[in-house]
Amino acid sequence: MNKLALAVGGLGLAYAIYRTSRMLAVDNVRGMRNHNPMNVKDSSILWNGETGQNLDPVFEEFKHYSDGIRAGAKLLVNYNKLYGLNTVQGLINRYAPPSDDNPTTAYVQHVADYLGVSPTQPLDVQGSLVQLCKAIIHFEIGAVPFSTWYIKNSVKELLA
Repeated sequence: MNKLALAVGGLGLAYAIYRTSRMLAVDNVRGMRNHNPMNVKDSSILWNGETGQNLDPVFEEFKHYSDGIRAGAKLLVNYNKLYGLNTVQGLINRYAPPSDDNPTTAYVQHVADYLGVSPTQPLDVQGSLVQLCKAIIHFEIGAVPFSTWYIKNSVKELLA
């Protein structure tokens, strides 16, 4: 097991266990195939780590999972800084709006429950960023196959 954990490098122990035991059935989930576990929508933004392949007509495709996590986290930080959004309800309504056929109400409740807060409770977005990412990944792909360390390392330049 130690050799395997070293072989996968920065993915962390949780992902190493997942890959070897096949405990989680997320291998073929779109967000994992695209290395975009937060399902950041395709846009004109030139994200670090984008593959540039555009095989998925809806979501961005990244070279590494950390690139996809960082892109999703950057959106959340920008929603806070540029639009003043600092509640789960405000952030998720912008991140996954009902106009895009998202189950936004369920999404908001899931993230709020995951964080242990009310949907309208003000948050320190940067201070909650790792947990916000974990909650969004869980909602988007049905599991969080990444360690807290891996997610934190992926978003480290966004943490104040």
